[in-house]
Amino acid sequence: MTAEKAEKHDRQSIYRALHQEIATGILEPGSTLKEVALSERFGVSRTPVRDALMRLTEDGLLERAQRGLEVKGVDPEVVVQVYDMRILLEEEAAGRAAERHTIGEILQLEGLVARDRKLDSPDDATMTHTNSEFHETIWKASHTPVLIDLLNSLSNHLIHTPRSTLGEGDRWVRALEQHENLVQAIQARDVEKARKIARQHFEDARAIRLEILRDVVASRTTTDF
Repeated sequence: MTAEKAEKHDRQSIYRALHQEIATGILEPGSTLKEVALSERFGVSRTPVRDALMRLTEDGLLERAQRGLEVKGVDPEVVVQVYDMRILLEEEAAGRAAERHTIGEILQLEGLVARDRKLDSPDDATMTHTNSEFHETIWKASHTPVLIDLLNSLSNHLIHTPRSTLGEGDRWVRALEQHENLVQAIQARDVEKARKIARQHFEDARAIRLEILRDVVASRTTTDF
């Protein structure tokens, strides 16, 4: 019996495991997920597997195709829409964090910035993880559950975007500077400055993402000929 089967699984743990595999690229776009195979893998009946797959579909990570449920690919139009909405919501989260944060949350944000500045040539996966942790801490500091839910939902749509924007040029260095400035504005309870920095931060990310998508489309066009 494998270690995975030896561990007791339920719909939540199956959902988390598959979500992680999709997020990290282990399950690539187009990968087919079958209830029978997954129930054997996790050592459970098909019911909790079906529930987990339904939730992943609701999250926008899976879609129904001819062969069954597949990991959803990238739709450039959706990606642009997500960035447009995220700019608005991240700006709001930063403003609310400036109004409502606790001392503990500021200390946590400062610690995350200090940690990230010590990273030596981090890879895409590391930058993506640490960046997400930083922004999720700001969401938490907004103390607005509905806003947090909306931002989490939007993040699911960006899981399969090709490579991280943080690895492009000097983006990582500039992002850390923006993170530090954002924490300072939040700590000072400067709502307008926090909103302005957050908006600029994600507008920069959107511009880089558009360039990456153009490169991807151009490479596919070249390959077709």
